[in-house]
Amino acid sequence: MKERGTYLVADIYNDDYILGKAVEFGLPKENVDKERSLGRTQRENFAKAVAAGVKVAFGTDAGVYPHGDNAKQFHYMVQYGLSPAGAIRAATSSAADLIDRAKDVGTLEPGKYADLIAVTANPLDHVEVLEHVAFVMKGGKVYKDEVHTAKP
Repeated sequence: MKERGTYLVADIYNDDYILGKAVEFGLPKENVDKERSLGRTQRENFAKAVAAGVKVAFGTDAGVYPHGDNAKQFHYMVQYGLSPAGAIRAATSSAADLIDRAKDVGTLEPGKYADLIAVTANPLDHVEVLEHVAFVMKGGKVYKDEVHTAKP
């Protein structure tokens, strides 16, 4: 993958979600055992790819778990080798590059779409804050603003 510049897009959060819901979902023991084994292998391979310098883009199997949980992926990306900045780049500039949209999205620059989020703490210190987005702007229009509307 590194040699060819191929991106790795792996959901390494879904395993924890599935294993956490196994009883509720009524998954047979053999399925749980297989999921546990495959999840471990997937995460080990993710870590190896990151260590080898493979390009990573953010992606999820969001149909596996509830919509809105996809930001939990950041925690696992960091746990298995990316820096917090690297995980954020995977979801922004690297993802834009992967889908051939780097000219108009993926970074904050003049002439690009004004799509951004804000959180109430520094995600470089604690990447999990990205699971609690306080501000959303898309195309220059504010859709969510808990920062300026919060009561003291």
